[in-house]
Amino acid sequence: MVEIVQRPQVRYFAVLSRRWVVERTPAWITGHRRCVRDYERLRHHEAMVRWAMIRITSCRLTRPQ
Repeated sequence: MVEIVQRPQVRYFAVLSRRWVVERTPAWITGHRRCVRDYERLRHHEAMVRWAMIRITSCRLTRPQ
């Protein structure tokens, strides 16, 4: 899902909502050793990325509020 964020007309720093989702996800994946470099075949690497995202998502869903 892509969300269009309107930039304010002011000239100072303002935090924009949901802006860094794209940069955050690769940073999470690089925390897993086998996903940092693509030494394996494409299908194997794709499976490792999926396992990493499943682990990241499940940890985020089960952490205490």
